[in-house]
Amino acid sequence: MEYIIDQMQSSDWEKVRAIYVEGIKNGNSTFETDAPTWEKWDATHLQKPRLVARAQGNILGFISLAPVSGRVVYSGVAEVSLYVSSQYRKLGIGSALMSSLIAASEKAGIWTLQGSIFPENVANIALVKKHGFREIGRREKIARMTYGDFKGTWRDTVSVERRSKVVGLD
Repeated sequence: MEYIIDQMQSSDWEKVRAIYVEGIKNGNSTFETDAPTWEKWDATHLQKPRLVARAQGNILGFISLAPVSGRVVYSGVAEVSLYVSSQYRKLGIGSALMSSLIAASEKAGIWTLQGSIFPENVANIALVKKHGFREIGRREKIARMTYGDFKGTWRDTVSVERRSKVVGLD
């Protein structure tokens, strides 16, 4: 399948939001119960890089970064969010988005990428490890699900991080 990776536009939001809602419903992507409005999402994520995989007017997946803190000392640390539509999984799209994000984040001076993944999401854990992330811990029963088939279930998360080899840490 041919697709391009490019910068997300505000006009992409409804298609991006639909992929995010799909991830919420599967129960192994996030503790969130609904996707926010564009305005709220836009305010909580870095402007660049925000990337989408695009083919023939469709958004196949997206990846973005959120700052972990408003403190200047953490300006090079960001949390990764990656979602691929279920109909386009296992085609390398997540890996292509991650590669593009890593390159763009390093150009932007980001020295640490981090994530929090449900341990049941083995495909995502394998993907981040493929791209140089390492597991740094597990948060046991960190939060309780509030919706769907998982409602009331305490969930663990696996913490992962990737340190840049380009942005100087010396």
